[in-house]
Amino acid sequence: MRRIAIAGCVIMVLFSLFLIPEALFAAEQKAASGKKATIERGLYLVTLGGCNDCHSPKKMTPKGPAPDDARLLSGHPANEKLPEVPPNVIGPDKWGALTNNNLTAWVGPWGTSFASNLSPDPETGTGAWNEELFIRILRTGKYMGAGRDILPPMPWYDLAKLTDADLKAIFAYLQSLKPVRNQVPAAVLAPPHQH
Repeated sequence: MRRIAIAGCVIMVLFSLFLIPEALFAAEQKAASGKKATIERGLYLVTLGGCNDCHSPKKMTPKGPAPDDARLLSGHPANEKLPEVPPNVIGPDKWGALTNNNLTAWVGPWGTSFASNLSPDPETGTGAWNEELFIRILRTGKYMGAGRDILPPMPWYDLAKLTDADLKAIFAYLQSLKPVRNQVPAAVLAPPHQH
């Protein structure tokens, strides 16, 4: 009887050595598949939302300017000089905006805004952010979720209408990118308008 019990225990141990790793592997595969689907959804939303239009520096191609894959979603290049703004073109009583060749910097009645580095660089991009902060920024329209207003032309008010699942997918996609170290200049706010 003792031999049967020992044999049974040995069989159970061997059986569990094969089954547990298989179950863990299956769970890991399912999680990886879910994460991949979330990232793909984020890529779809970022593409549809035109995020690269402002947040990616451009390179010239035979078909015209296109996002520079080496600097994808890295924001306004820190070393790029802005063109001079002609006098009397932009002001509190005038509507319109001027932009640079990369479409990463904009000048308008609000001042000068620079597209943020959305790559996951921990010091100059979104690498130190979490989902909660990302969602708060886009829901409130506030820089870092509590600071100054996010400036034009960023359409945060449209993104605020996305579901939490969609915003989490966008964040997952952004975190999957290659980190690009690029310290974007701080916005330059226009002086308050005097009536």
